[in-house]
Amino acid sequence: MSKYQFKASDIYLPGTDIPKNRLGIDDAELLHEIETNLLIASYRIQVSELQPDTRFDEAYFIGLHKHTFASLYDWAGEYRSEDMSKGGSLFCLAQHLPAQMKRLFHNLEQEQFLRQANSAAKKHFAERLAYYQCELIALHPFYELNGRITRQFFDLIAIANGY
Repeated sequence: MSKYQFKASDIYLPGTDIPKNRLGIDDAELLHEIETNLLIASYRIQVSELQPDTRFDEAYFIGLHKHTFASLYDWAGEYRSEDMSKGGSLFCLAQHLPAQMKRLFHNLEQEQFLRQANSAAKKHFAERLAYYQCELIALHPFYELNGRITRQFFDLIAIANGY
């Protein structure tokens, strides 16, 4: 059974926690290895393409998920349309995801995508980055790979800020 709970979904292969994928893989370890390799390749590309004016907005975040995992998953870069929970934690209700994501990224933009924090103390930068990272994890916008893509997103913000 899946590590996530939601009403009804065909995102996983029946009776497993393995997401249906374009390669037809039903081995969890192999799938995880492929996801890891895709993420590593994405890191290399994204770091090499960073510009001083890179906008770390909602479109960038969605695109990061899509471009990293679209070769593997049909739903890459698409917000989930079902309510989900993990253990005792309920993630943001699917119907509220678009508005909550817009709110979060509006606030991040108001803070100049944390670029202004670069001139402040490292502690302040780390606190703001951690705040936004926790908010994104709590929203859990995608069916899978939220933690990994969120870490990559904020790693890129840190790199863009000279860390």
